[in-house]
Parts: sequence; C-alpha cells; structure tokens
Amino acid sequence: MNIDLRTALPMLLPSAIMWAEARANGVAQSGNQLNENEISIARTVGVMRPELIRIAFVDRLPLPEDPQLRAAALQTGLLGPRMVGLTLGCSVFICHGHDSIRLLYHEFRHVYQYEQFGSIAGFLPVYLQQIVEVGYANASFEIDAMAHEIK
Repeated sequence: MNIDLRTALPMLLPSAIMWAEARANGVAQSGNQLNENEISIARTVGVMRPELIRIAFVDRLPLPEDPQLRAAALQTGLLGPRMVGLTLGCSVFICHGHDSIRLLYHEFRHVYQYEQFGSIAGFLPVYLQQIVEVGYANASFEIDAMAHEIK
C-alpha cells in the first residue's frame, strides 16, 4: 500500500499520537531504569530529566496495528526491519543485540527533543512533517540526533 503522505498526515496524526502514547506508557511502566553511565549519556546530550527515561529491549520495534498507519510508518522508513531503535517521549525501544553507546546517544537526543516540545503530541507532528517533506535521513531531528552520536 503506497500512501500520499502529504495528504494523509493530517488524518493519520491523531492515531499516530495515540499509538505512540500507548506504547510509551507501556515502557514507562515496565521498562528498565537507566544506570549511572546511561544517565551520564542522557545528560551529555541535554536531557533535563534522565531519571524519567525507561528502556525496553525488544525482538523488534513495535508497529501500529492500523493498516494505514503501519503502511505510512514503513513507507517513511520510520519503522521497519532495518530500524533498531525508537524513542517515544521518555520511552526508548532497543532491539536485542543492537544496544550500543552510539545508539543510546542517538535515542537519548530524541528524548531531549521530546522534552523541548513538552510531549509526544507536541513533538510528533513536527517530526513527522519533517520526514514527509525531506525524508527520514534528511529530517533535522534525525540530523541533530546523528550529530550527537559518539562514534
């Protein structure tokens, strides 16, 4: 299913936000707290409240059940088989076998970005619009997160 993302984004946003908030809440309740080294990484990339971050180690990143939302996530490259990390608010998903310092710097920078917008509902519309307009790899939030990675 190929979707005209520019047209579909306004209609998909409410569902995307609800999906992201539900996933984030699950990790917030059952995810792992950060250790001292991870807290230090979070502070290094600007996170104001690293104690709120939780990490869930998963076999694969979650995908929306809604067919249109799933298709949009896959089409943009935001989610899919090559992706190994996902941040939703203060909740970070990392695929087993891919936990690295570099990925933590990247995902924790996304936590910082969410903090700047105050919520998933504040951040996600801006982030998704960037992806629709210039593509995942060229989205300014992705460029910023990559610039904060320790290589």
